[in-house]
Amino acid sequence: MSSGASMNTKRRGDSDRIEGGPSAVLERGGSTMDLPAVPIAIPPAEKFREYLQTKGQRLTRERAIIVEEVFSSHEHFDPDQLVARLSQRNDSRRVSRATIYRTLSNLEEAGLLRKVARTNDRDVYEHDYGYPQHDHLICERCGELTEFRNEAISDALEAVAASYGFRMTGHRLEVYGTCADCARPPKRPAKLNLL
Repeated sequence: MSSGASMNTKRRGDSDRIEGGPSAVLERGGSTMDLPAVPIAIPPAEKFREYLQTKGQRLTRERAIIVEEVFSSHEHFDPDQLVARLSQRNDSRRVSRATIYRTLSNLEEAGLLRKVARTNDRDVYEHDYGYPQHDHLICERCGELTEFRNEAISDALEAVAASYGFRMTGHRLEVYGTCADCARPPKRPAKLNLL
């Protein structure tokens, strides 16, 4: 996947799956569904401003532009994709590459973003603030990220944590493999079907 290409993301919620036992999840017909947003009391820019104040910094115009762009949609992205999106703006609201990288690091420290995976040696980010806990299926061939929720996984992890006297505050699961599209056998040319 090139840095200019957008990250392929599918989101599936609990209502868009069929459970076939404690660990099996089968998805219906390849349809996608957004996971519901978690209600938030403070907008991301204000939450980031509060974080920066604890570090003796301020929310500059450039940082505000980055926060606005990052939270304008819930898509997985790498830093170079964000640089490209911000450089395409025609409103003189451009931001330097260095500021983007530093701000992404600050947003991660503030708990507003998290790194999901590395594809083509690039960090991939997603919202962590205002979005429900979920896990990822990552295709190693095309880089597609599929988000899903499965309470059975959460329950199993809580049981394991409890058995060790461990207080779990959350989890992150990334499953690597091959998506359905990439796993399909290649189509035979029409001429071969005539034989």
